[in-house]
Parts: sequence; structure tokens; C-alpha cells
Amino acid sequence: MRYLKMFCLVYVLICLTGSTTFAKEDFPINIAVEFTDHATSFYVAQHKGWFEEEGLKPTSYSYVTGMALASALGRGDIQAAYICLLPAITSYANAKVPIKVVAGLHRHGYGLAVNPARIKTIADLEKPEIRIGCNKVGGPADAIVHKTIEQYNLDRDKVLNKIQRMNPATQILAIRMGKLDAFFNCEHWPAMAEDAGFKMLLTSQDVWPGMQGSVLIVREELIKNHPEVVRKLVRITGRSIEWIKKNPREAASIMSKQLQITGDRSSPSDAPEGAQKLKVTPETVLRSMGRIEHSFTIDPVEVQRSIDFARKQGYIRNDFKASDILDLRFSK
Repeated sequence: MRYLKMFCLVYVLICLTGSTTFAKEDFPINIAVEFTDHATSFYVAQHKGWFEEEGLKPTSYSYVTGMALASALGRGDIQAAYICLLPAITSYANAKVPIKVVAGLHRHGYGLAVNPARIKTIADLEKPEIRIGCNKVGGPADAIVHKTIEQYNLDRDKVLNKIQRMNPATQILAIRMGKLDAFFNCEHWPAMAEDAGFKMLLTSQDVWPGMQGSVLIVREELIKNHPEVVRKLVRITGRSIEWIKKNPREAASIMSKQLQITGDRSSPSDAPEGAQKLKVTPETVLRSMGRIEHSFTIDPVEVQRSIDFARKQGYIRNDFKASDILDLRFSK
């Protein structure tokens, strides 16, 4: 009789669950992330344990720049990324990485910070003695350089020929050493330049209204083989964005801890020597986040504008349509 009761109990459980498996392991997923507050939605969700709540087991790989992250996307083991749109576009178009944009993270979040003692107006960027820092060609910071030249009718050669290309952490170190006068970059780095005595002279809102910032991308095989995982990633990201908008100070506090470069395995592999000296306070991050418009939605028209701009500037070799890279069914 006892064995009969046990059998009946097991049978009922099978009927209720539809499976004989009572414990299910978390789904492991490798996620690449930019080491900036553009990826606040990822870092907050990680801090809160929301991936685990949804049955996901993330391993994250952080990169100081979106361009470095874009290069890493060629690795087949990276299944998703929180990345600026332009590097995602170049990866898709030039390296033929099979990715889809499944949700937006934010609009804007780029700008120009300057030494106020040496630069008073945008036109001062043309002066031969002014030293300008920016990331690699092809990224959103470089795009803001070109948009600034266009918006303010600057001489392209006078500006572009003297730009020093280096990653943002190196640029902050250069600012502290008095070796740069102007600094085009993505947040949170301009806010750190402010901490070093620089002043914000313009933001992406001034030269590219509606600019799409970062996005959540996934590899196409993840959509094909595990659409439920993609849906969970999108749901977690949307939840995190809404929480950030309601709790900006707590989000800034979480991010300030995440953005400390320590030299251990949790820090970005492309951080320069000496970057451990760079400290990020919650106040710095909060000021930075104030220039970012966190938004889950993404406008296909703005994505197309970014594609067209990338083609015009030579970032990508071939045209394609926004619909080719977008898959927004999971965010509806």
C-alpha cells in the first residue's frame, strides 16, 4: 500500500509538471558588456540577481570600449551583448557576425568635455595647439566628432588630423597629466573628465537629436535554438531599465562599485596600466546618468539613420536595412 501511494504521488507530480525532471539547472549564457554606465541595466540586473530568478546563469566579459567589444563578438561563445549601436552595426556589416538587435537600452550618452582654460567655444577645436582625444574610428564618440564638425562648420582637416586615438581610461589619465585639451567620449567618461577639471561643452543631444545609444543584441542561433532565453533577457533588461528610472541614486551607487578598475578578473581586459588609480564616485555616475535617456524602446528609423551615417563615413562597406538587424518581437 505504501508503494502504491508513492507511485500515485509521483504520477500526480508528472501530470502537473509534464515532465519527470523535478530540478532544472540554470541556462549558462556568456554576455559581453561595455565597461560604462551605458550598460547600467545589465549591472543592476546582475547585482539584484534577476538573471538567476529567470533561470539564467550569466558569465560576463567587460570591455572598456564598444569597439573592443565588437571585435570580441567574433568569438562564437559570446551569445549576447550590451553594446553601443554603431559598433554592433560594424560587427554585423563588416565582420558578418550573425546578430540581431532585440531591445534598446538608452538614447544619447556621448559628448565633448574640454579644458575651460584653453577652449571657450567649439571653434577653438580648430586651433593647432589644441590637443583632442577620442576613441577609435567607427565608434559613437568618433561619430560625435563628425557631427560636431558638420553642425558647427568646422574645418575637417584641422580637427581630424590632430586627434589622438586612445581608449577612454587612457584619455582620463592623459587629462590628469595635462596632455589633452578636449575629450570626445561616451559616458561615464566625460563625467570623470569633469572631476579632473574639464567642462562639458556639448552632448549628443546638441548634434544628433534622437541618437540611439546602446542596444541588447543576441546571436541568431540563440534566437533559433533558445527563443525563451532571449525572451527572458529582454524581460530582465526591461525590468532593470524601469527600476533605474525610478531609483537613479541607488543605480548610481551600484554602478560606482562596478566601474572600479581593480586589475582582477572582473575588470576589463583592455584597461590600460595605471587605470586602477581612477576612482568613480556615485555622484559622478549620477551626473553622468543624467545625460542618458534610458529607454527600452528602439526606433527603427533611428537605427536606419545610424546605418546610413556609418556607410557615409566609411565605417561599413555595404548598405543594409534596419529590418535586417532588428528583431523586436521579444520586446513587444
